[in-house]
Amino acid sequence: MAPPRKRRPGFSRKAQLQIFTGYLLAFTGAFAGLLLLALSYFDPAAFSAVRSMAAEVTAPPARLLTGVRVSTQTGWREVAAYFEAGSKNARLQREVERNRVRLIEARALKQENRELRRLLGLIKQEGRPVATARLINSSASSSRRFATLDVGSRQGVQRSQPVRGQRGLIGRVLETGPNTSRVLLLSDPENVVPVRRARDGVVAFSQGRGDGRVDIKLIDIGINPFKVGDVMVTSGNGGIYPPNVPVAIIEKLISDGAIGKLLANPAGTDFVIVQEMYEPELVNPETGSLPPVSAAPASTAPARRQQQGQQQGRPASTPAPANPQASPEQAPAAAATGTPQP
Repeated sequence: MAPPRKRRPGFSRKAQLQIFTGYLLAFTGAFAGLLLLALSYFDPAAFSAVRSMAAEVTAPPARLLTGVRVSTQTGWREVAAYFEAGSKNARLQREVERNRVRLIEARALKQENRELRRLLGLIKQEGRPVATARLINSSASSSRRFATLDVGSRQGVQRSQPVRGQRGLIGRVLETGPNTSRVLLLSDPENVVPVRRARDGVVAFSQGRGDGRVDIKLIDIGINPFKVGDVMVTSGNGGIYPPNVPVAIIEKLISDGAIGKLLANPAGTDFVIVQEMYEPELVNPETGSLPPVSAAPASTAPARRQQQGQQQGRPASTPAPANPQASPEQAPAAAATGTPQP
C-alpha cells in the first residue's frame, strides 16, 4: 500500500526532531536577544565589551566576504569593460579627432595673431555659414574628384563658395542647381589651395593627386622644411578659402615638398557647411586707402618727418643728399642736427 501524500510529523521521528530543534533555536535566540537588550540597558559597559568581542569574532568572516564581494564586482566590471572596449575606443577616437582639429585651429590662430601684430589695419572678413548640407555622394574611382550636396541656389549657394566639414576643408562649389550643388574636392588635380604650416607659417600650396591625397609644393624651392606629421592649414591668400582651416597632415616627403593626407575624408563625412567666399582687405586706418604693396625702409623716415612738420606748422625740410666722403663718425651727428655735411 502506498503511503499517503500528506503525513503528519507525529508519524516521523526525524520530522519531530527537526521541529524540536527549530523551536529550541528560536527560543535560544529570543532569550539571548532579551539578555543582550537587558544588558545594554542596565550595564552599557558590559554590553560594549560583548559587542567588541562579537566584532572581533566575526571580523575574519566579514573580511573574507568583503573580499569576495569586491573581487566579484571587479571581475564583472572587467568583463563589462572588455565587451564595451570597442565602443569606448571609438568614442575616445572621435574625441581625439575633435580635439586635434581644435588644437590645429588654435595653433593657427596663435600664429596669425602674431603676424597681425606686425601689420597695420588688417581687416579679415570671415565667411559666414550659408547653408548646412548633407554630402550625398562622392566619386571614388574616377581620376576627377567631385561630390554632390543636397542644397543649391534656392538655399543661397553660389559658385566658388568653400565647403568644409567637421575635421577640415572639403573643397569648393563648382556648379549649382536649384536644390543640389557639385563640389570640386581637394583631392582633384584641378584644385589648388594656398596653404601654410600651422606651427610656423611656412607658405606652400596644395594640389590634388586624384587618389585621396594632395601634393604640398613649396613656393620657394630650396631646403625642404617639412616633417612627417606637420599639419597644413589654409593661408587665406588669394581669397575664396578662409584662413586657418585644417587641410592635410604630411605623411611622406618628396624632393620639392611633401605628400599629405586629407584630414576631412568626404567618404566619411555626412554633413558639411557651405560658407561665403573669403575676401581679405588691407586698409590704412589713417588715409582709408589701401597701403602700398612694398616700401623701402629708408623712405619712411623722411615722410614721417615731413608729416610731423606739417602737423606742427613748420615748412617741410628736404633731406640732404648723401655725402660719400663723410666719415661714419660724422653721420650720426649730421642726422641728429639735420645739417648737411660739407
